[in-house]
Amino acid sequence: MTTFVGDDGVVRCKWCASDPEYIRYHDEEWGYPVTDDIRLFEKICLEGFQSGLSWWTILQKRENFRAAFAGFDPAKVAGFGADDVERLVLDTGIVRHRGKIEAAINNAARALEVRAEFGSLAAYFWSFEPSAEQQAAEKGGAIFVAVTETSKRLSKDLKKRGWKFVGPTTCYAFMQAMGMVNDHMADCAYHRKSEELREGLIRPT
Repeated sequence: MTTFVGDDGVVRCKWCASDPEYIRYHDEEWGYPVTDDIRLFEKICLEGFQSGLSWWTILQKRENFRAAFAGFDPAKVAGFGADDVERLVLDTGIVRHRGKIEAAINNAARALEVRAEFGSLAAYFWSFEPSAEQQAAEKGGAIFVAVTETSKRLSKDLKKRGWKFVGPTTCYAFMQAMGMVNDHMADCAYHRKSEELREGLIRPT
């Protein structure tokens, strides 16, 4: 079973069934295309913090993360220093993993470099969007995949640019959430909404 019918009679992807906040995130955010640099940077950072944890854990702390990391404005986060690292390590409202905190600060500086080269983070990330045919081929008929050849390429390129905590699984979760692929189940009520938003999107260049 890849979907479930909620109390409201709506068919949704099975992964969001366990919690009302998950359902809200699934219905209102997940899989819808994002071209805003702040949101893209936030998401790639939060996916890194999720590594080894559940997305539910990160979702519960997301507002705390936003407050702690200056709204995930890369220009501001890139300016964080040693005192900020110590402040964040002591912040019980976020995931207090020194390596991940330092990675987010490092990645902010790398994001500014990407923005300088490509004009925006959006232009860079969306250049990795696979075609529908390519996505189908990469999934090879599987319903669920955690890694694709495209996410491997994105991960490899980010690492080459000095980004950290951006493995291929993290990159694919990022691509799913930001609507670079539509992985709502075909019978999910929100699959069509995701597809319509993707069809109407003007890709950043």
